[in-house]
Amino acid sequence: MAAKKELTNWGNFPSIEGVSMSFRSNDDLRYLINKNTNAIVRGLGRCYGDSSLAATVFSSAGFNKILDFDAAGATILCQSGVSFADLVDFLVPRGFFLPVTPGTKYITVGGAVASDVHGKNHHVDGSFCNHVSEMSLMLDSGQIVICSRVQNSDLFQATCGGMGLTGVIMTVRFGLKRIASDHIEQVSLKAQNLDEVLQLFEQYRRATYSVAWIDCLQKGKTLGRSILMVGEHASTPPPTTNRTQKLSIPFFLPGWVLNKWSVKIFNFLYFHKQIRKKAKSKVRLDAFFYPLDSILHWNRMYGKKGFVQYQFVLPIGAGKEGLREVLTAIADSGRGSFLAVLKVFGKQDTGIISFPMEGYTLALDFPIQSGLFEFLDQLDLLVKKHGGRLYLTKDSRMSASFFESTYETMGEFKTVLRRWAPLGYWQSHQSNRLAMTKP
Repeated sequence: MAAKKELTNWGNFPSIEGVSMSFRSNDDLRYLINKNTNAIVRGLGRCYGDSSLAATVFSSAGFNKILDFDAAGATILCQSGVSFADLVDFLVPRGFFLPVTPGTKYITVGGAVASDVHGKNHHVDGSFCNHVSEMSLMLDSGQIVICSRVQNSDLFQATCGGMGLTGVIMTVRFGLKRIASDHIEQVSLKAQNLDEVLQLFEQYRRATYSVAWIDCLQKGKTLGRSILMVGEHASTPPPTTNRTQKLSIPFFLPGWVLNKWSVKIFNFLYFHKQIRKKAKSKVRLDAFFYPLDSILHWNRMYGKKGFVQYQFVLPIGAGKEGLREVLTAIADSGRGSFLAVLKVFGKQDTGIISFPMEGYTLALDFPIQSGLFEFLDQLDLLVKKHGGRLYLTKDSRMSASFFESTYETMGEFKTVLRRWAPLGYWQSHQSNRLAMTKP
């Protein structure tokens, strides 16, 4: 029996005591299921909160083989523990890229399905599960079931964004994007306020990729001051290019390093480093999609207490006013987010409790400090007021009542769980906290 140890995910909050056991085969996993009463599967631990934490964790990191690559059909089949980093290394030299990717490549395919991850292209290509054609799951009985949009479709839809609560995702087949080079044609545009950046999003709505950095400490006429970055896959790389050098934060920084004044200085320098209103460049895929991956252990800059990533989505009709109220509340509080990222979502038709909806999503990082959770409760009220919801993969503290009132399809999700996971075997710290499962 493995010894208990401290388990935590990327936000370093919460920290719980648990046991982590690995599996590399179907038989390994069946053995673990039979020897334990409850568990949750964990990949590389890059979700921010407690959705892959439990007293017993099954690690899929060693279940990581690519099983089939179909270049003609632009599809790939792999085990759930394969990382996006390994896929990028395998696919890009062959002229392919992931159909959807979040802001880090250090996640697993199983985690991508369980979180139904989104990227800078949701308004065009949807979420990751929009590109999944079929997957296999191991149920708590040890049985392996195939599911797709036509076969066991209820299980498929509940597993997409279902936070690992339906069973263990074993294999996934999904479509790929053809590319001509390993570079992105990027256009960066400065916006003086929220109205201007939302206008720019609309102006560039046909761009494949778009994302905006926002200065959360601005008020008044400059509320929502931003830099919007849009991109397309380049047809050719530049004549010469330099690879990004990786940096590392070797230890947890003191808690006082990130404060209102240091964030204000960073935001000022970041906004003004681009002199022109519009700038064009050709950048590597890693620089465009995974800028933070070039800083190893960047989560340590928030200190030992950790941080909360607060990501919400607001429907398109209420987006502008809702964003204005949230940004005003943040600026008035002085709790400037070091990282604040705004994206546009298109329509979402996959996943019973998948996070995206047509509208605007804003992700914010807050170091854990006195009064933070009370402040986030206030933001919850604004999100709910405007018909929004929070991203489960980033969450570590919302209440069960707030969750159920903002995810109106939870009843349907629980019905599917009663059919496919009637024993309630798959449980996480988060699923119990939010009353999705019973401890």
